[in-house]
Formats: sequence, C-alpha cells, structure tokens
Amino acid sequence: MKDYYQILGVSRDATLEEIKRAYRRLALKYHPDRNPGDKEAEEKFKEINEAYAVLSDPEKRRQYDMLGAQAFSQRYSQEDIFRGFDIGDLLKDLGFGTSDIFSFIFGGPRTRRVRFRTATGPFEEVLFEGEPITAQKGQDIETELYITLEEVAKGTERTITIKRPGGPEEQVVVKIPAGIQEGQKLRIAGKGGMGFPPGDLYIKVKVTPHPLFKREGDDLYVEQEINFSDACLGTTITVPTLEGPKNVKVPPGTSSGTKLRLKGLGLPKFKGGGKGDLYVVIKVKVPKELSREQRELVEKLRALGL
Repeated sequence: MKDYYQILGVSRDATLEEIKRAYRRLALKYHPDRNPGDKEAEEKFKEINEAYAVLSDPEKRRQYDMLGAQAFSQRYSQEDIFRGFDIGDLLKDLGFGTSDIFSFIFGGPRTRRVRFRTATGPFEEVLFEGEPITAQKGQDIETELYITLEEVAKGTERTITIKRPGGPEEQVVVKIPAGIQEGQKLRIAGKGGMGFPPGDLYIKVKVTPHPLFKREGDDLYVEQEINFSDACLGTTITVPTLEGPKNVKVPPGTSSGTKLRLKGLGLPKFKGGGKGDLYVVIKVKVPKELSREQRELVEKLRALGL
C-alpha cells in the first residue's frame, strides 16, 4: 500500500510547513515539463500530488493515520482524495499554477512555455511541445470470491491475486464482514485498471452450498428426521448448529414439516443488530419395510384409530 509520508520523504509527525516544502521540492523535480516522455517521472508526479492532497488536509490526514493505508484506500476513492485539493500560490515561484498541475492530472493541453526557478536563483525557460494528455479513469474490474457459510457467520479475511488491466498481477487483502449476503459486492477503491484515477475492484461474494444448512436471509434451516413413535410421544433430539450441537425437545403430537425455532442461532445481521434464527424442520420417518412384529403392532394401532 502507498505510504504517503514515505512518498514525500517526511516523518509521520511532520508539520504542514515541512510537508509543503517537501512537496514543492519534489514537484519541481518530477514535473512532466521537466521530464518530457519520462513515464516514471509522470507516475512519481501523480504520486506526490496524491500524497500531498491527503497530508495537507487535516481531516484526510487524520483518517489516513487512524485507518492505515489499506483501509483508507478502501474508503477514499481517487475522486474523494482530490476533492477540494487546492495548492493556490504554492508553486507560483516555480512558474506553475494550479491549472498547470490539474491539466496534467486530469487532462488538457501541454504545449506551453514554462519558467522554472533553479536552485541557484535565475530563471530557466523550457518549451515543451507534446501531445495533449487525456486523463482517463481506469477500468473497473469484477471478480468472484467463494466463501463458506462458517465464514459468513464469523467474517473472514482473504488474500487474492488479481490482474489489473494495464498493470501487473497484484495481491489484494479482502476483509469480508460477518453476515454478508450471497451476491453482495465489496468495493476496493483504486485496485481496478490502471489510469488516473485508477478504476475500482468489485468482489462479488458467492457462498458455497452447505451440506446441512439452507440459508434464507439471516435465518438458517436444517432438517431432522424422527420416528413415528417419537412424533406421537415426544422426544429430545440433538441438532447441529454453527455453534455446535444443541439438544432440542420435540413435543408430543409433532407432525412432519413442523418448524422448531432456535432463537439467535442463525447468521449475524450484516450491519449489526443481532442474529437470525435457526429453524429445525421435522421430518417424520415412515419405514418402507416392516418386520412382522412391527406390522402387527401398526395394524393394532390402526384398529384403535391411530
């Protein structure tokens, strides 16, 4: 992830004036008009502008320090970072104005005569004639990520490898919150195709089918078979849950298809506020074959009206 302090070459407790001085020095060094055709310098120039846009803004800097680079990049898009970015007269003595920088970052003509103040004092004139650069947002990309129901219940973190259009393969850490729904998309800002600003990465979450549980929203359903006699007389059964086996009382006279509710044993709600329920669906087992003794007993029960 981008370390904005490292990009500008300042300490994490640097003052705003120290950050400004570092930015001005680097902006002069890497400005595209001083490095015509140098793609590496262009990328460096974009990086230092992004770093300064964050560290010169008290609120963005506070969020960056508090969240860390990874979480900050997921919360703030490139548009968010540069919103309100205004360097005013900061580079006037270098021969640049705000419009010069933004014409490069966001596109515009780049054929002009620019005056630089050199380190020794006198001005130096440079004429750079080049093709206009059109800033274009990078392509958004989407991928699918399969997780288990157990991971839905607890939340998880995965590291995936993506191929960014116009860039190399890259590993991205994806934090998946508990209770996420099937088909829900997670957005990771700036991890899509290369461009300015870069596109975003969208991760569509898929949940693999579970061998026991069926999900409906935040609720879970599990089927449990019981014998006919237990359905008539009542019994206690052991049922699986995501928190481990639980004993459940089946009342006398339970019919097939009855749902027994176990409150709070479903999945956590995505935005908090409790959990869903687990429903035990009772299936009364009817044997396909009977022994002679069983048949005689069932015939007696039928004769008694059962």
